[in-house]
Order: sequence, then C-alpha cells, then structure tokens
Amino acid sequence: MRQQRLLYFFLSLFFSISLQAQTPKKWNSAEIYHQIEKLNFLGSVLYIAAHPDDENTRLISYFSNEVNARTAYLSLTRGAGGQNLIGPELRELLGVIRTQELIEARKIDGGQQFFSRANDFGYSKTPEETLKIWDKDAVLSDVVWIIRKFRPDIIINRFDHRSPGTTHGHHTSSAMLSFEAFDLAKNKNSFSDQLNKVTTWQPKRLFFNTSWWFYGSRENFEKADKTNLSQLPIGSFYANLGKSNQEIAALSRSRHQSQGFGTSGNRGEESEYIEFLKGEKLTNSSNVFEGIDTSWNRVEGGKEIEQILSVVQKNFDFNNPSASVSQLVTAYQLIQNLKDDHWKNIKSKEISEIIGACCGLFLDATTNVSSISNGKNSSIKVNLEMINRSDIAMQLNNLTSIPNVNFTQSITDLPNNKSITKSIDLDISQIKNFTEPYYLKEKGTIGMYTVSDKENIGIPDVLREVSVTFNISINKVVIPFEKKVAFKYNDDVKGEIYQPLDVVPVITSKIEEQVSIFPNGNSKKIHVTITAAATNLSGKISLNATKDWEISPSEIPFSLNKIGEEKIVEFTVTPPNKADEIVLKSVVTIDNVKYNKEKIEINYPHIFKQTVLKTAEAKAIKLDIKTNNEKIAYIMGAGDEVPTSLKQMGYEVSILNPNQISEKNLENFDVVITGIRAYNVINELKFKQDILLDFVQKGKTMIVQYNTLDDLVAKNMAPYSLKISRDRVTNENATITFLDPKNELLNYPNKITENDFKGWTQEQGLYYPSEWDSHFVPIIASNDAGESPKKGAILTAKFGKGTYIYTGLSFFRELPEGVAGAFRLMANLISVKN
Repeated sequence: MRQQRLLYFFLSLFFSISLQAQTPKKWNSAEIYHQIEKLNFLGSVLYIAAHPDDENTRLISYFSNEVNARTAYLSLTRGAGGQNLIGPELRELLGVIRTQELIEARKIDGGQQFFSRANDFGYSKTPEETLKIWDKDAVLSDVVWIIRKFRPDIIINRFDHRSPGTTHGHHTSSAMLSFEAFDLAKNKNSFSDQLNKVTTWQPKRLFFNTSWWFYGSRENFEKADKTNLSQLPIGSFYANLGKSNQEIAALSRSRHQSQGFGTSGNRGEESEYIEFLKGEKLTNSSNVFEGIDTSWNRVEGGKEIEQILSVVQKNFDFNNPSASVSQLVTAYQLIQNLKDDHWKNIKSKEISEIIGACCGLFLDATTNVSSISNGKNSSIKVNLEMINRSDIAMQLNNLTSIPNVNFTQSITDLPNNKSITKSIDLDISQIKNFTEPYYLKEKGTIGMYTVSDKENIGIPDVLREVSVTFNISINKVVIPFEKKVAFKYNDDVKGEIYQPLDVVPVITSKIEEQVSIFPNGNSKKIHVTITAAATNLSGKISLNATKDWEISPSEIPFSLNKIGEEKIVEFTVTPPNKADEIVLKSVVTIDNVKYNKEKIEINYPHIFKQTVLKTAEAKAIKLDIKTNNEKIAYIMGAGDEVPTSLKQMGYEVSILNPNQISEKNLENFDVVITGIRAYNVINELKFKQDILLDFVQKGKTMIVQYNTLDDLVAKNMAPYSLKISRDRVTNENATITFLDPKNELLNYPNKITENDFKGWTQEQGLYYPSEWDSHFVPIIASNDAGESPKKGAILTAKFGKGTYIYTGLSFFRELPEGVAGAFRLMANLISVKN
C-alpha cells in the first residue's frame, strides 16, 4: 500500500522537474500523505562533503524518502573553482550556478542544503594546503554552527579523514573537519559566541560513506572485513512507477548540469555502506538510529500529538484530504505549546504546509515586474489571490508584510472554490538590502567568503525580504502562511512562469569590454551601458582611472525615462607609453548620489534566474605585445571567453560550429583553436578530425586546449600518440623551467620570460599529457611542491607542413582575467612559423 501511495508522490515529482522550477508547489493526495509520514518522524541525518556534486544522492534520497528522516547536505564550498560545461561563467558566477543546482537537487531527493563560508579556490593536493587557504578555524566554526543549528542524530562523511593525499585536499579536509566538529559541537567552551543563538549538541554517531572505490577495486572490497560497516538497502523499487531509489537519486544528481553529471541511475537490489567512526557503537548494524527515539515521545508534550497524528495517518482519505484538517489543526495548536523550540519550529512549518495542502489552499503574492529599485518613493503593486478549495470553513484574519505596511483588513471569509483577489502597494524604499548572494556582498579572500551577519552562515539561497503573510483562521486557530513576492508572467511556449522578485539599485552600469588590451599607444573606444531601474532618471557618468591614462570626455550626461531603458555611452581611453595595468571604474551620479554597481543576470532553464551585483569595473592593459594578422577559427568546447580575449588582441576570430568544419571553410583561416574540453563534449569532432589534421598537414596551425582523459570523442585527437593524465600544477606561482629556450614559441614574436608567468590565477594548468610520441617537443616544465616536474603544459609537433600544439595551460582562466603574460604566450602559439 505504501508503495502505491509513493507511486503518486514520485510520479508528480518526476513530472514537475521537467517544468520550470519556479512554479508554486501544489501537492496531490499522495504527496500530502508522504509529508504526514515525515511529520511523524523526529530524526535527522547530516551528510558532509566539500563540493556541489560530491554528495551521495542515493543515500540522501534513501534517508529522506524511505526512512523519512530530516536529511541535509552540508557542502563546505559552492564549487566556484570548477569548470563550467553550460556557459562561460567561472569563479563566483559559477559558484552561484552550482549553488542553485544543489538547491534544485534537494527539491528532487527531499533533502535540505547548507554551505560554509569556504571558497572553492581550485584543486588542492593536500588538506594542509586546503586548511591554510580556507582558514581552518573559521570553517570548523561553520561546521559546528550547522551541527548545532540542524541538530543531526547521525552524521555521514563522504570522504575518509584518514587518507590525506589520496584525493582532492578539499575532500579530505571536509572529513577531517567533520570528525573534529562531532565532539566540539557539544563543548560549551568551543565557539561559545554561537551559544546566544544555538545550544550545544551531541550527535549520536559519525559514519564514513565507504565503497569499493576506497578499497581500490570491487574484488578488494568483497574480501574486506565489514564487521564495522552498516549495510543500507537503497535499491527500493516502486513497481507501478518503474522507478528505483537509484533512479530518483540520478534525477537529483542530473541537476548538476554545469559539471556534466547527468546520469540514468541503476536498478535492482543495491547497498550503500557506512563505516562507524565515532559515538555510540551499534549493536544492530542495520539500524543507524538505534537508541534514538524518533517518535513524538522524543519531546515533552509530544505523546498527545503523536496519538492525533497516528490517527490522521491511519485514516487519511486520499479522495478527501480535508477530512484530516480538524485533527491536524488540533495537533498544530499542541505543537505551539512545545517547550522544545527546535522541533516546535520545524514541525510548525511542516504541519501548516500540510494543512494548507489538505484544504487545496492556494495563496499567491505576485507582481508584473521582475525587479524594482529601492530608491526614494519606490513602490510596487502586489496582486494577491486566495482560494480555499475545500469545505473547511476558514477566514483571512489579516495580512502582514515585509516591508511593513499597516493594512486595513476586515475578516474575510474564504468560501469553497471561490477565488478572492485584491491588490496592495508595498513601499520598497524601506528595503535596505539589494537582492544578491549574501556571501558575495563583501570582499572575501581566495579561500573564504565574508559574511558579517553570522546568523546567515549556512543559508543556501539568496535572502529575499519582500513577502506577504496570510494569517488564516481555521477552527478559530490562526495559522500564518508566508509567501515571498514573485514575478509572474505567461510564456507563449512554457505557460505560467514564476521568477523571484529582485530589489536592485536605481541605476547600474557595465563596462562592456571587461578586459581591454592596448598593444600600442593608440587610443580605444570603451563602451559603457547604463540601465535604469526607475523612471525619469538623469545624471552623469564618468570612467575613472589613474592619472597616467587619459579618458575623454571626463563625464557624459544622460537621461532615461523608463524602467529597463538602456543607453550606451562611449569614452576614448588613451594609454601611457609604458607598459601598465589599471582598473577602470564606472561611476554614475544622480542628485549627488554615486552608483557604482553592475548587474549580472544568470539565466538557465534548470535553475532560478540569478542576479549578481558587483562593482562596475574592468581591466585595461597597456601591453608590450606583438601580434601578426592571423585569421582564427575557434571551435567552442565546454564554454569559455577566450575568443573575446583574442579579439581584444586584434585578431580576426570566427566561431565555427562543428557542422561548419569543412576543407573549403578552413581555407580562409591560418589557425584553428579548440575550446576547453572540446574533445569531451563535441561529439561531431570524431567525424571532423581528419579534416582538421589535414588542415595542419597542408601548412596551418592547430592549437588544442585542455581536455579531460574521460570520454574523448576522437581516438586520434592528435596526429601522433598523446596520453592525457590527471597531472596538473595547482600552484599558479610555481617556478617555470624553459626546456627548450631557443624554441620559437618562446621567442617569436614575443620574448617569453619568467615574468610572463607571474600574476596567474587559480592554477597554471590541468590535465597535462603524461606520455607522448617523440615527434612532440615539450617547451616548459613546472611542478607543485614535493612533486616531480610536469613537462606536458605545452607540446608542439610538426605535422606535414604545419604545426600541432597541445596545451593544458589554463588560458581559459588567465585571458579573461587579463593576465599579461598569458596574452603574450598565446600570441606566440598563434604565430608559430610553418
């Protein structure tokens, strides 16, 4: 019977994820019943790892949907150091995307999501390096804070704290910090400043989610002693649906689209294993909640609540969920009397949502604009809709809102299936904070985000203030239902779409050329786009730089009359004679108030649209560089901004789609460059590789940027044998050795020196080849501390009349960041003589 009920729950869930994630949730009867099952379970599990996509969604889904436990994932970072398979966003912007992907994943597997302040600074080979860059004490404090706040009974680590150096340093660090925090969370002398907001907490047990992978092979794991392991059967199959728990988990994991982790999942009986590490040892290894009362008897005053809810669950009417409302409201009242604030707050929220769903209660607070400024006299009209789709008598007692507005509201009956609408005006000028990822609001470090308000630590999503609370009376009990005000519109293809409402500055500006290269003393036109978020704005804009640079005119007046209206202005920038590097800053002045923010929108269909505010600035570089007039064909891979940088250098660059790769089309080009991971993600290259190599053989140049060693679409990616490995140099300041100092790649048209490798960002390079044919000539070598030199950063080989170059150097990071030496070196690769 339970499988049949869960069938409808998951069927609804699977269907919903194919739609926009932004539509309000409307539970069906099976979903309501499943939430009642969760309401009657008072136990919690916290899963801990380092990055988005590290989590084991099979276990999260198992504990959330099979065991009915409160289940959460603590990802120490937001994944800003990874690569992006769906677009050009890197660093903080990629972290924003991966944050949202985790939030969407939890909507599918039923978990919650937390983060620490740790910033993913890129690959790290040891936990010692990781914890130094992260600030160990600060991240440890965050882990303790989450444990005290979430109060898990069980903690499960994804990685092994005992094996430093065998995996990503972030991975091992996450386990080490969890292992230490397990005991510190109960110690009132540890991070005692937290105890004015939370109490100490001692989890019951700590486990490590081991698997055959940690043993080297399945064979080794089969032979291993498992007396300290718990075997969890995660292969539940829902027959009528035809979906397994693993397939549900795969749908969750497939939300990690920016990392290319789409998967179909497994089927059949399967197990996960967790190794006991610390706490109260199990006598029954199959019951990880052994000795923990997960019933309502866990809290004082819970016995009566459990009696009521047991009857609700036993007698639940799938054809008439509202039949349970009277008892649920009684239970809601009793929950309000609980002395245990932790479970009181959790269960109050859960049961109020269930009561609303049982009544078919639809409450909506929407507006017809996607963003609004918080300038003087800024207000917004909010459209409210209320409908009670049941026979339960209820009334709207009153409305409250953020920002606070004194509503004149008489008690309004909400009769069965009658839509009641009204409009209210909210004064947005009372909202002091812009809508932006709170962890990006202040300047951080390479390894840490800055979050001044410590209570926000761990919160996954953007903090949105504008809301309306409907205070609904049922059986003379007033229950608050809060709704964040959302932007709602109709899409001709997708239908009804909801997006979050953003509060933004009155005006923003953007310097269109994020990096401007000045290869000589000539001036350049720099364009700045001004965008209004209010009506009837007028003022002036200036572009500021150091005195050695000339900018004309000094300021430009403008006027914008409509919200969303844009104007592009043009400044002439003249560099000094000497090599120099500056930051240009755009400043808009209106009524003596200065505005210096750029608004960035990130919009992908699998996540909410995101708004990021950053200082409106760009880099200008007077560069000692020589280039020739090569015409470049660029074949995009996973997504990067290298073509924009090449255009800044003065090259004529054309983006070629795979179907445009032909012998005739390539005749017009001197150089072909493939984008990062092109041979991993562009399947058509397997059919075009002969054409590309023929292009080289006839006397042209081909430059292939890094690819991973997995899933290469073409076996003959290079004209000679070339074996890609996981070798990388993570220290961007690692000393460079020139293996072939006289090689033209280091001398023409620019003389490359060690100075050209200074100021690199995040890492020198990744996925270097470890073996290659004797036709290849390695050009440089470098290594991280304690390792042997890695010589695969640049490999060049003559093929026929032309030149083939493979490089694992991280040009995709360095060029958009305006690293001068990377531009000079790329110019040499492009200009190789054939």
